[in-house]
Amino acid sequence: MIELLSPAGSIDALRAAVCNGADAVYLGVEGFNARRGAKNFRVDELPEIVRYCHVRGVKVHLTLNTLVADREMRPVSQVITAAAKAGVDAFIVQDFGVVSLCREIAPTVPIHASTQMSIHSLEGVKQAAALGVSRVVLARELPREEIAFICRSSPVEIEVFVHGALCMCYSGQCYMSGVIGRRSGNRGHCAQPCRLPYGFDRFEEKYPLSLKDNCLIDYLQDLERIGVASLKIEGRMKRPEYVATVTSVYRRALDEGAASDEGKRALRAIFSRQGFTQGYYEQRIGPEMFGVRSTEEGSRQLMQAARASYENVEPSRVPVQFYAIISAGQNIMLAAEDALGNVSKVEGGLPEPARYRDLTQTELTERLSKTGGTPYVCTGVRCRIDPGLSVSAAEINRLRREALVKLTALRARSEKVETGTYAEPQHFSGSKSAPVLTVSVLKTEQITPKLCYMAPAVLYAPLSEIVAHPKVYTELCKDMTVAAILPRVVRDDEMSALLSRLDQLPRVGIRRVLLGNLGQISAAQSRGLEIAGDFGLNLYNSRAMTLPKQLGMVSATASFEMSLPQIRDLSKPLPTEMIVYGRLPLMLTENCLMRNRAGICSCESGNTKLIDRIGEEFRVVRDCGTCRSVILNGKKLYMLDKKSELRGLGLWALRLSFTTENPAEIDGVLADYRGEAHFEAGGFTRGLYQRGVE
Repeated sequence: MIELLSPAGSIDALRAAVCNGADAVYLGVEGFNARRGAKNFRVDELPEIVRYCHVRGVKVHLTLNTLVADREMRPVSQVITAAAKAGVDAFIVQDFGVVSLCREIAPTVPIHASTQMSIHSLEGVKQAAALGVSRVVLARELPREEIAFICRSSPVEIEVFVHGALCMCYSGQCYMSGVIGRRSGNRGHCAQPCRLPYGFDRFEEKYPLSLKDNCLIDYLQDLERIGVASLKIEGRMKRPEYVATVTSVYRRALDEGAASDEGKRALRAIFSRQGFTQGYYEQRIGPEMFGVRSTEEGSRQLMQAARASYENVEPSRVPVQFYAIISAGQNIMLAAEDALGNVSKVEGGLPEPARYRDLTQTELTERLSKTGGTPYVCTGVRCRIDPGLSVSAAEINRLRREALVKLTALRARSEKVETGTYAEPQHFSGSKSAPVLTVSVLKTEQITPKLCYMAPAVLYAPLSEIVAHPKVYTELCKDMTVAAILPRVVRDDEMSALLSRLDQLPRVGIRRVLLGNLGQISAAQSRGLEIAGDFGLNLYNSRAMTLPKQLGMVSATASFEMSLPQIRDLSKPLPTEMIVYGRLPLMLTENCLMRNRAGICSCESGNTKLIDRIGEEFRVVRDCGTCRSVILNGKKLYMLDKKSELRGLGLWALRLSFTTENPAEIDGVLADYRGEAHFEAGGFTRGLYQRGVE
């Protein structure tokens, strides 16, 4: 049966989810989860939380879905150990380093790949499975056909979001909050810049990045048919009343086979951003998907009903079967059995001879069915009652209560879990030589004669550009190493086109690709190409750096959300580079912003700008020839005057990233890099290399 998975950002929200029919809950502890702004829980509260949930037949998934720094690995290992011993049912993880840590510390606890891992294709699912993941939470942007395709061949369970807030950016690929405000969404501190007003080319009080909430209430049976294992409700930052209402509506829709009009009205009333959207699921992407939060949030009557569903109540939801033997001259025997096979047995006194009427099975069943105030519901009574006997109602009630107390103790037990010990990974200090130069361009016309003369160690260019201008790159490959940049998102319906383009690379002379997602690894390897890891992999710690090495990559890119000391101390088992110049990518969106603005796609021009309230400009460009938008930072990252400082970080290469620059600007930056002249970058930023992130 398909699982209904509800959020629990507080103890009241936990009770709201459980009392309203959730099959599982997901929650976080003090740190290391993507909703650090929720109340969350203390690690020492986990045993009682797990007992409470398990008694009621509810699983507990612990969120560890953030990027974790090296100095935090030991504390994370302690959380993993405590959670495993408490009996949590799964870890939800983003960081590749934390995946390996979970397998090392608690190998018997399942690992679920968070949507923060940006998995959006069958090949991405398979790569995650190879890492030891048993469930994948798919990107929210996928339509029904893509989800169904993945489910048909997935080696692991698939989970999808069915209700709640939608991020404008692909989860795990949003750096906007971190870069402009030091509050990293990948570290659980997102400041939600997508909910702010922006204008195109001038500031307007419009909200082109604020998506309506997702609502797939009418597609639950469809999702179950195509093989989805778990339906996830977003909302760990929401009020308990919200959790109660949404969980209740979805539970009823699952049980009854359809959602009622009353339930849909309740969903709109409890929280809405000018209605809901099914745009991604139905593959109807466009301006109608956007909206802002309503001023009213739930009527008083709705809120009161929601609170009443979990305050001081104990819904009977766990089915039990009773067995009784009432025989003359023998003590009364009563047993209770749950669906998991747990059996509790109790013994009473001797039955009395009947004075007026015999005890019947109907009367006994009526007494044993009075389980109100407990988590249990009687689904049947099997008994053997000798004729001419009587048992008082008080004795039957006592035995029922005692049997259920013992059953509760059995259900609350946690199996003993063997846990490993934390061990520091082997450290590789990296290159002792001065870093070499690498360059990435967005357009072929940005490859200037000066750039060619400087012959960077690697020139990165979008795959789409290489295919469009093969002769140019054939000539370039005679003098330098050229690598093709792959789109960060390649869905399954786009994979054949990607493979066809990859087939053209050897004819041009290109043997290497730069990629930022697990889902493209198999495609590149199938064509015999070398792989370099890009920033989209979010390599944030030394354990995560072992992954590209294991996968046979030739180089890796350190996350630009790291500080310089973190990069210095990062283990570098393979050549490692960092981006030192350029407009950093802040968002990668499935919605084409240019099409949403004008009704036609003009994203190839790269002239569109988003303007915020303080006049900051954010250029919008295409992602490697696709119709997906990349929002670039308004200020350019500039670290060229810090090259001497960067030489001691153990890096193989420093990358200049050219996106919106014209040829003259590019030559100016290259001259600056060589120390021949100072390029005036205008308003620039050091990114997070000196500030770090929360």
